[in-house]
Amino acid sequence: MHGASAFVEVMEGTARLFELVAVAVLVLGLLWSLGLAAVTWVRRRAGHLAFQTLREAFGGTLLLAVEVLVAADLIRTIAVEPTLENVAVLGLVVVIRTFLSFSLEVEIEGVAPWRRAATTGIARSARAARRAVADDQP
Repeated sequence: MHGASAFVEVMEGTARLFELVAVAVLVLGLLWSLGLAAVTWVRRRAGHLAFQTLREAFGGTLLLAVEVLVAADLIRTIAVEPTLENVAVLGLVVVIRTFLSFSLEVEIEGVAPWRRAATTGIARSARAARRAVADDQP
């Protein structure tokens, strides 16, 4: 039984590590997004583009952080305490995450996902970064 409890402790620690990574992604992503928005503002003197850059970059960050949090919940549910109640909670978290992800994508892009080519949160952040450092003026 000692081996099983050691495994549970390692998996619980791993889930906590994933949660810490998600928090780090959020904090660093916010700072990165604010930096990109500031660069856009300075280089282009366009508040609306700076705001759009901030929204796209941070929206991508939010999507990535939610994915990491789902991974933490998945590890905790499957490896640590695979009860029916925890599986139901994980299912609810995934449904909420899917709705949140869908809502963020529609908010950021302005169109439903099936109306455009699929892009990831990282692609959105990269597009925002390219916009921030582009040499052309609006």
